[in-house]
Amino acid sequence: MRILDLNDAPELKPIVADRIWQAFWRPYGAALTDVETALAEVLAGGSFPFSLVATDGDQFTGTVTAIESDLAARPLLSPWIAALWVEPDRRGQGIAEALVNAATAKLFGRGMSPVYLCAKRHMRGFYQRLNWGLIEQDVGPDALDVFTLYAVPRLHSVINP
Repeated sequence: MRILDLNDAPELKPIVADRIWQAFWRPYGAALTDVETALAEVLAGGSFPFSLVATDGDQFTGTVTAIESDLAARPLLSPWIAALWVEPDRRGQGIAEALVNAATAKLFGRGMSPVYLCAKRHMRGFYQRLNWGLIEQDVGPDALDVFTLYAVPRLHSVINP
């Protein structure tokens, strides 16, 4: 499995847009073109925001996006990991964990901490296993959980002469 910035795999943009639309936007009446436009804005952002993709050879297996804000009810929290998707036949293989960890590491590497995400209640155990802290429950019309993760500061050893 490889994890790439979506800008480095432009041939995967249509499938990423489709999966995000199907899973997260279509149920609310949005058009695929709305997702394509939003994804183009993410990809034009330079180092942030960004989208990552997981591949197995040339096969798309999953995606995640890091954005400024993902929950209208909490506009002051930032940045967010959003739109985590793994192909159904590839779930349970560590791809989601790898994508979340890669996105988080990339954000932490840019000095962005804490990081937030929101998810439906049935995903609570998954994120808690990855050490995300649950900070709120039942937020907004979808009754989402809100999680946070802080960068762990590097400790430098001091050698006394």
